[in-house]
Formats: sequence, structure tokens, C-alpha cells
Amino acid sequence: MNKPEIETRIPHRAPMLLVDKIVTMGDGEITCLKTFSDEEPFVQGHFPDFPLVPGVILCECCLQAGALLLSDMASLGGDTVPVATRMDGVKFKRMVRPGDTVEINAKLNDQVSNAYYMTGKMTLNGKLAVRLDFACSVSEKQ
Repeated sequence: MNKPEIETRIPHRAPMLLVDKIVTMGDGEITCLKTFSDEEPFVQGHFPDFPLVPGVILCECCLQAGALLLSDMASLGGDTVPVATRMDGVKFKRMVRPGDTVEINAKLNDQVSNAYYMTGKMTLNGKLAVRLDFACSVSEKQ
């Protein structure tokens, strides 16, 4: 599944749409890909002589993968939006730089009412770059 299809599932748009492709989705788990370019606005000043993708952007990639998973499980639509409510145990293991393609995985661990508890992992060249536990809810737009 590519960007136009992804845009039918979640409300994120450029420059903040941080998932390029869905590789697999099902059984409470999703795997996506993202290739970062040196044109991304968040690497322009982070850092000019040694550009790095900020950690908060790496976390957001995992959150968006989770939102895509929810779009397949919950009733996301024109009147609802996925909202991050918590991040725990965030660990950054590898730097991600422009030109890198990362694999993003989000797995549903539990659901209580409209709260979804997930684990996100990002790998770079098969090695763990980021890991976090997070929660999302599905909220009505107001």
C-alpha cells in the first residue's frame, strides 16, 4: 500500500506524513517503510553539518504506523482521529540520517474501550534503532 492509499486511512499529510509504504498488515501488527531525504524540513537545522532525524520524528513514525493499524481495526473516519495519549520506555539505539530507509513495526498489545496499547519498533539495516511502548485513542473531531 502506497501514500495515496495511506492517506485514505489516516489524516496525516506532507510534510508530516512519515510512512511511505505499508508492507504487511494483519493479526494486530503492521510493518511499514520510510525513506528519509535531506529535503525533510526537520533535518535542515538538526544538524547542518551532520543531519540527523530527530528522535521525536522517529517516535512519530511508530505512532503513525499504529494509527494505520487502528484504521484497519477501529472505526477511523471523517469524524474521528487517532490521538497519541502516552509513550513509555522510549529507547534510541541507532542514529537515523537522510538517505536511510527504516522498517517500522507496530503491534497491538491490548485494547481497553477506545484505548489501544501498542509497541513500536524501528529497524535500520536489520538492527534496532528505536523501541517504545505507546497508547492511542480514537477521538471525535471537535
